[in-house]
Amino acid sequence: MQIGIIGLGFVGLSFASVLGSKGYSVIGIDTDLEKIQKISKNKVPFFEPKLDSFLKNGLSKSLKISSNTEYALKKSDIIFLTIGTPKSKDGYIDLSMLKKAAKDIGNSLKKITQKPIIVIKSTVVPGTTNEIRKIIEKTSGKKNGSGFSILTNPEFLREGSAINDTLKPHLVVIGGLEKNSIDKLKRFYEKLYGKKIKIILTNSQTAEMIKYTNNSFLATKISFINQISSLCQNIAGTNVDDIAEAIGIDPRIGSAFLKAGPGYGGSCLPKDLSTMIKFSSKIGIDPILLKAVEKTNENQIEKIFQIINKKLGKLENKQIGILGLSFKEDSDDIRESRSIKLIKILLKEKCKIKVHDPKAMNNTKLVFKDKIIYSNSISSAIYETDCIVIMTPWKEYTKLVNSDFKNMKKKLVIDTRRMFSKKKMKFDYIALGIGEN
Repeated sequence: MQIGIIGLGFVGLSFASVLGSKGYSVIGIDTDLEKIQKISKNKVPFFEPKLDSFLKNGLSKSLKISSNTEYALKKSDIIFLTIGTPKSKDGYIDLSMLKKAAKDIGNSLKKITQKPIIVIKSTVVPGTTNEIRKIIEKTSGKKNGSGFSILTNPEFLREGSAINDTLKPHLVVIGGLEKNSIDKLKRFYEKLYGKKIKIILTNSQTAEMIKYTNNSFLATKISFINQISSLCQNIAGTNVDDIAEAIGIDPRIGSAFLKAGPGYGGSCLPKDLSTMIKFSSKIGIDPILLKAVEKTNENQIEKIFQIINKKLGKLENKQIGILGLSFKEDSDDIRESRSIKLIKILLKEKCKIKVHDPKAMNNTKLVFKDKIIYSNSISSAIYETDCIVIMTPWKEYTKLVNSDFKNMKKKLVIDTRRMFSKKKMKFDYIALGIGEN
């Protein structure tokens, strides 16, 4: 079976690399020529653990990289669309890149006799697959079911574990109406993952809604435990991690996404929750709970700022070090990162900011340029600061000991991830979610 993947971002490149490494005949397509050149030379344009080795293996076997959509359609039985659907300025989903890809596909279908299965893996609001179908039909002059077929197949990858999630997904969702195409895609996944893989078959609208419901619920779990963390902060002796562990044992709740911190970020949860809220309003539903989830997440940074402000007093010219810039460990992604939001607030207060991150420094430079100081080492980020804020739980930070903080001006450490034992810290140490005795 010949596979085409259009869009070589986080999802597309991970999927293409895994398939290629397994010997599947795969053509990866992207319109960004610079990205194409990098990938063709085995250079991953972003950081994702294990991806470089899988890409190298895939390229050495059966993975080809191109910018030619028509070529991919001619050669492929199944075309996966992994096109970005970012958040627009008004907080809703931006489908412009996906629609452009649909037009390109339609124009290519005019010229070929093949009848590929087009599979939308991009995160899209209910009704989008039908909209994309109409664009392809109008542009190509061909009909769904005869000249091509279209299905919905949302992905559930996590940044930092994309390869593992691609190799061993917990679920496959297929939405559509064309039985033959659904059966063919189902067989593809059963061959890839074995027949024990859980596959949900439904219509496109439901498949689209499953992805948004999934991410909205995960965002709700995070905001919930962060709300509990705020309560613990004001109750002497309470520990949010012990609470999360206890309730996570309950099979009705589960332990995943119950790690309190500065709030969720990244390219998925903030975008998808915002879109879910906007979409709900568009169809006449007031999403009260989802709005509260979003507000709780935004409030987390304000709470951290208030702690800094209370401890340091006048913030002008205070030097503050931020450890961790990516929205999570094992990623260089700073999209919707809580660290970036905190830095912006502190800059407005005329603080001097020093930052460190194992992978996200270059991306951060694109945002702040020379407005902040970029430290190549953890020690230089800590040196002569009035306050250190630990934002991302990189393993490098777990190795810090008391002596590492000896060169601070004012020994104040705010740990949003509770990475250390307060009993062992011989300075002013505030762990978010642990009540002061």
